Amino acid sequence: MQRACDFLARREHSRRELTHKLARACDDQELIEELLDKLSNEGLQSDERFTESFVNHRVGGGKGPLKIQQELQERGIAKVVIRQYLESCSVDWLSHAEIARAKRFGEDRPTDSMEKSKQSRFLLNRGFSSQLISQLLS
Repeated sequence: MQRACDFLARREHSRRELTHKLARACDDQELIEELLDKLSNEGLQSDERFTESFVNHRVGGGKGPLKIQQELQERGIAKVVIRQYLESCSVDWLSHAEIARAKRFGEDRPTDSMEKSKQSRFLLNRGFSSQLISQLLS
């Protein structure tokens, strides 16, 4: 219990993350699940709160919705929770893509097809959709 609270005091964790971290110190999976249920019931651990914190952090880091969704799924967050939060947050993904593009390549728009494809690959790797990128770069 103390170890789990120490992890949660540092930052929000998803249930899956806590399971993995606690499994390093304890082999009893039933005990870990029982502890996580207790933490969740007491409001100390919440996948929804973790999702909100994670999305805000990743948006600030210039990541797009597809990358954020993938990273949350890797951390064990349910698709329903991810979709619910990404749809309810008021992020203008087009302007965030433009900020990420300008930060990396400068204010000038790409003039030739080679530069356009370079910037497009960069934004795709950041997790922005191809539809949004074509809208931005055209």
